[in-house]
Amino acid sequence: MEEVSDRVVPAICSSRLDLVSMSREFIALLLDDRRDEARRLIGAEIPTGWPDDHDARFVRMRAEEMERRPEIREWLIRAAISQEGEERVMVGHVGFHGPPGRNGPGKPDALEVGYTIFAPFRGRGYATEVAEALMDWALQERGVRYFIASAAPQNKASVAVLRKLGFKQTGEQWDDEDGLELVFELTID
Repeated sequence: MEEVSDRVVPAICSSRLDLVSMSREFIALLLDDRRDEARRLIGAEIPTGWPDDHDARFVRMRAEEMERRPEIREWLIRAAISQEGEERVMVGHVGFHGPPGRNGPGKPDALEVGYTIFAPFRGRGYATEVAEALMDWALQERGVRYFIASAAPQNKASVAVLRKLGFKQTGEQWDDEDGLELVFELTID
């Protein structure tokens, strides 16, 4: 019998990017510095120096969550992969904080979206595209219409992405790791 954790989570495809679920196996290879094997598994080049210490803690946390609750993998971290010239390259990552109801403000029906685009790939519209593709998947495949996101006030680019997507600022929250964050919400009718 197939285990939930072994199932392939289908990629989400946008016009320029494939959002490929990061498996526990991929994360383990990455954290063990077995980059060639990790690259083959994800099907793309992985930027040198990634993950940094912050993202290493983050992907380790996601792998631990997948181990405890394999059924939530589709909601968690995905590699954002672009066709850059002749090769496929990981340009960042995106995901929800978990299934509906798992979000900073504790709203029961909401998904909290988060995204990172690596510095060399910023300014190309990838952040908008990954967030939009992920939310569209949640709407079309899972019927979720209520989304939350947070961004540091000084992260002007991320705040601009959220506003471009139609999010409205609804408050502030304190994150023990990231400090003050602006909270944004979006309901799709």
